[in-house]
Amino acid sequence: MNFRRLLATTCLTFTVSSVAFAADATKIGMITTLSGPAGYLGQDIRDGFQLAIDAEGGKLGGKPVELVVEDDALKPGNAKQIADKMLSEQDIKLFTGIVFANVAFAAVPDILDNDAVYVSANTASATFAGKDCHPNYFVSSWQDDSQGESAGALAQSLGYKRAFLIAPNYQAGKETMEAFKRFYKGEVVGETYTSLDQADFAAEMAQIRNAKPDVVYEFEPGGLGIAFMRQYQQAGLLKDIPMVVHPASLDHVIVQAVGDAAQGVQVTSHWNDDFDNPVNKAFVAAWKAKFGDRPITYYAAQGYDAALLIGTGLEKSGIDDVPAFRKALLTSDIKSVRGSFKFGPNQHPVQDWYALKAEKGADGKMVLKTESKVLTAHSDSYAADCKMPAE
Repeated sequence: MNFRRLLATTCLTFTVSSVAFAADATKIGMITTLSGPAGYLGQDIRDGFQLAIDAEGGKLGGKPVELVVEDDALKPGNAKQIADKMLSEQDIKLFTGIVFANVAFAAVPDILDNDAVYVSANTASATFAGKDCHPNYFVSSWQDDSQGESAGALAQSLGYKRAFLIAPNYQAGKETMEAFKRFYKGEVVGETYTSLDQADFAAEMAQIRNAKPDVVYEFEPGGLGIAFMRQYQQAGLLKDIPMVVHPASLDHVIVQAVGDAAQGVQVTSHWNDDFDNPVNKAFVAAWKAKFGDRPITYYAAQGYDAALLIGTGLEKSGIDDVPAFRKALLTSDIKSVRGSFKFGPNQHPVQDWYALKAEKGADGKMVLKTESKVLTAHSDSYAADCKMPAE
């Protein structure tokens, strides 16, 4: 299958490492969003990934690696150009890092068509999860729908009867709307789409007020989430209409940035910094040692996990032997900050989802506290349609 046909759709370049690169180091191409309002998302993926490399003294799976990072600036055209350059000029065969689905559509098909391997540390659209899955495409985060599904399941379990839905007008936003409705059985009294560069949500606040829902499900990532949450409180809606979101809309950066505007908001997530397992404790300790009070987001955790996953492949095989590398990823014991982790038949995670709540910590700062499990060993809705070719 040619993915270029299927999805025909002033970059900042630098290399991150704490040690001198070995001549035989495996290059890993990280295409991610480092600038603009959503820039911290890619920065956290990059820094979490690098933290895992640093923990091994410049290696993953015992093999020296070189992380080559470029900023796509949330522009699909940039991402495609970067991928083409990394493939043709730098002979990179292993990729990760893309934050947004619309950017992935531009770059990932070329990567796969060149028999390179892509390990997603964030976005994972339905396009790559079902009948058009690919043996060189792995996901260490989640299939995009799982976020909306978990939020829908939480809203349902909390007994809300009338919901208003809001998300950006791009692929992941549309998918999360449908995903929420897949698990939420109440009435949807309104849904609306926003732009990816929107700063003023006054019109949407008026729509919500007029619809009189019991709950609002909101997906606005990064800086969009900060603006939306603040304006939701300023409009006086937070005290009357609770919100259920997933972590793209309320991560640890957003919750500290908006402060009291997040009080009581319910969040679903596959990871939190208070998870009690050895891998997560090591990750959180290493992050705090290197970055101090800088908030730890799930983007950083996913970057760290993507590096650990790649390490399981490199430990048993070099990337030049792609079938052996794939087999290693699928058959090895995977370490994860989430604890239990395994791949489904489409090489996407099967994992638990939890309910978190925004509240004040002992120091008076807003934190996300894990409260209960929402979904157990949750797979995505497309895995049954994926038929991987036999090795």
